[in-house]
Amino acid sequence: MKSSKREIQSRVYKMPILRFTDQTLTSFAGLIIFQPLFSILELKKRLRSCFTHLNIGSIFGHHFIILLLVVHLLLGFRKLRDIDYYKDDPLVKRILGLNKLPDVATISRTLGEADERSVDKARELLRTLVIERLQKLSLARITLDFDGSVLSTSRHAEGTAVGFNKKKKGARSYYPLFCTVAQTGQVLDFLHRSGNVHDSNGALEFIVTCIATLRRGLPGAVIEARLDSAFFNDDIVTMLNDEKVKFTISVPFERFPELKKMIEAHKVWKRLDEDWSYFENSWKPKVWDRRYRFLFIRQKSKIINKQPIQLDLFVPQEYGYEFTVIITNKGTSAKRVLLYHHGRGSQENVFGELKSQSQLDYVPVRHLYGNQLYMIATIMSHNLNRELQMATMLADRCTTTKRAPLWQFIKLPTLRHRLLQRAGRLTQPSNRLTLTLSDNETVKNEILYFIEALTKAA
Repeated sequence: MKSSKREIQSRVYKMPILRFTDQTLTSFAGLIIFQPLFSILELKKRLRSCFTHLNIGSIFGHHFIILLLVVHLLLGFRKLRDIDYYKDDPLVKRILGLNKLPDVATISRTLGEADERSVDKARELLRTLVIERLQKLSLARITLDFDGSVLSTSRHAEGTAVGFNKKKKGARSYYPLFCTVAQTGQVLDFLHRSGNVHDSNGALEFIVTCIATLRRGLPGAVIEARLDSAFFNDDIVTMLNDEKVKFTISVPFERFPELKKMIEAHKVWKRLDEDWSYFENSWKPKVWDRRYRFLFIRQKSKIINKQPIQLDLFVPQEYGYEFTVIITNKGTSAKRVLLYHHGRGSQENVFGELKSQSQLDYVPVRHLYGNQLYMIATIMSHNLNRELQMATMLADRCTTTKRAPLWQFIKLPTLRHRLLQRAGRLTQPSNRLTLTLSDNETVKNEILYFIEALTKAA
């Protein structure tokens, strides 16, 4: 139906009078979709069990603080001080089971009271939630990616140190090692470390723990692992092979003159496609006990011309080669091994989302264990976003050669803009609690879809 210009356009004559009163309005009506998920996972109860040993007579227990931080991060806030901007939101308080939110000083003090046992129990809960999802998926194989990521800070927090920091040279930092599950894009566990350690520091024990955790929870699954060149050493390679874990590890071949000579001497390379070619060999460093399969890969690449260019002349592009070496115990074709190993790049996307959307790179307090608990809250907010979608949607793809995530996940900023950051009003007509939102058909359908799907899954 065609409308007239007068029916569509409106003139603004003056500013309205501003009034600020308690109207039981919420700015995050879409947060309601996480309430049934928290209930299904019994998240509050399980968080409480992580801190029962502290016996601190606080009105706001540690489990309330961690759950508040999870919601805080889901909503897109970063600093603890940002809680002041929604401390009166009725829906946030209802989902947390509180009539009043704690102030910033209480949150900081509670984080500071945490101890090593609290962190260990919270990490165990983190692992358990991921394992439970993997058990529901019944996957034949599970792929683990291991890598570290620098978390810089301008404050002098306990446990930070000055180390290698490509973006903020000289800044103090943490350098945790993460284990992520490729099929779900979730973080299984992390090893918290100061910023002045090598990638491989503590890696062997951490990798063994992650593999043992998966074996207990999923005894029939084939476990795979992908690592970069920092983890190339005899102990890690031997352990993975003895544990029957299918692995690929980048080789720092510049450290081994024998490998460089093999590359230089090899004349016939087998073609993978127009850019990639390879050859393979069974080899071991001198101090190792056994030989492994080494793939020598070369990629055709353009050589950057640094000479002055005459713009009126055609300058042909020269091509050279970039070389990489991969060690593996996988028996599949070289092309499949290469694609599988290159799938590690998806972990960088996980780190990017964790830092930009779940505020992983924020160091809130000066206490080591408090910062570790905050890190657990950031990882949990990321994992819960993935869990919400896996619990309510069918997988978009089967297992690929690159081990891409089985779902094309909606990222947190998109979920916030579409659903979470929606205005609503809480009322009680006929003594029945009611959340009223604007009549947007798209928002209505998506929120109802999530709630109905979670209700069926309960």
